[in-house]
Amino acid sequence: MRILIAGATSALGHATASALLEAGHHVIAVGSNADRLGLVDASARLECDLTDLEAVRSLAAEVGELDGLVHLVGGWRGGGGLAGQSDEDWTWLERRVVGTLRNTTRALAPAIGRSPAGVIAIVSTTGLERPTAGNANYVALKAAAETWLAAVGHELRSTPARTVVKRVKALVSDADRAAQPDRDFAGYTDVAELAAELAAEFAPAKAAG
Repeated sequence: MRILIAGATSALGHATASALLEAGHHVIAVGSNADRLGLVDASARLECDLTDLEAVRSLAAEVGELDGLVHLVGGWRGGGGLAGQSDEDWTWLERRVVGTLRNTTRALAPAIGRSPAGVIAIVSTTGLERPTAGNANYVALKAAAETWLAAVGHELRSTPARTVVKRVKALVSDADRAAQPDRDFAGYTDVAELAAELAAEFAPAKAAG
């Protein structure tokens, strides 16, 4: 399957690209930083500003037919109760969490809908189950992302394509553990574990189901 990873330069992006490659897929890694993108193990690497709809439409034209989109663009800002939920943080998060999802799905969903086993997957947060004031910007926008994806699912309802949401508390990598050996990462999800879950969504049995 031809699978595009949006936001492929994060630790999760690296792990997911590797997991999909190991499963035999053609992996297209997309990010905004060419130097970091060059370090991702992928079949192809394309630089693109995913906050720019026209740039994403050009990307879609270059990529052509596609079976999957794994949207991993994100980031976190917050803290300080409601007073700490700044407009600057909101704008930064909105462009990354929601804006890039809107752009990539609008540009790529038609191709994925033509696939016999298309999948669009995002990563969300368990914080939606119990929002906090210090996390208000972040969880509100993650909720918006999940709602947008549900609408994408409605758009694709007459096709074989599926939408998938993976919720985690937070992510941790081996590099994080090495950098903070005394920190307790209880409740965090290892990027390798989540990457394996994402790759499993593209397994033949899953796609057939």
